Amino acid sequence: MQVFTLLSLRVVMLRTAFISLLSLVSSVSFAETQAVDIYSQEQLLEMFRSDQYLKQVKQDDCQLVQDIEARAEVLKQPMYQLLWGEMLNHGVCVKANAVKGMNLLQASAEQGSPEAMVKLAEYYQNGKFVIRNKDRAVNYLLPAAASGSLQARMMLVRLYGEGYGSPRDYEMAYNWLYNNVFNDEATKQKALSLLQKLAAKMPPSVVARAQQEHIRPH
Repeated sequence: MQVFTLLSLRVVMLRTAFISLLSLVSSVSFAETQAVDIYSQEQLLEMFRSDQYLKQVKQDDCQLVQDIEARAEVLKQPMYQLLWGEMLNHGVCVKANAVKGMNLLQASAEQGSPEAMVKLAEYYQNGKFVIRNKDRAVNYLLPAAASGSLQARMMLVRLYGEGYGSPRDYEMAYNWLYNNVFNDEATKQKALSLLQKLAAKMPPSVVARAQQEHIRPH
């Protein structure tokens, strides 16, 4: 009887230890595969401004693919249209489909996303996915620059300095970048260099006026 009791006790102890081990493994497994929350608008903006959006999707083990697709395709949210479009353009977590990807970027831009406008301008400037057309890049950059995008203003002044776009818009673009606030000295110095090149294409009186007046975007 005593032997039977000792055996039963050992069985119970072994069972308890096994259950504890399973619980530990499950908790570790859960920690390793913990669900990732969908990105907020603020997170998306930071991801795009730091050019980390595709890297972040990969780091999250592609867990949000269906959520991103739904917000882009069904809810038609501009930031998610841009993110989903870029995932398709570059084949990140999905099969590459540049035709669909570029259409999504266009849809995002038409809803007023400066980030999408800048991305489209980059592709037309560099000739990636599309035939290079720097004048078309200018057309995408103008509304983005008017909305306050520093990246768009820098790109726009650079293209104007290279002779693209309409000279009628030189003063406005110069004014926007000249009156911008810069977070760091390196960016400010780069802007000054771009402005000097554009100023060489403008009459001194127009440059002086652009430096004194602050033209508000309409």
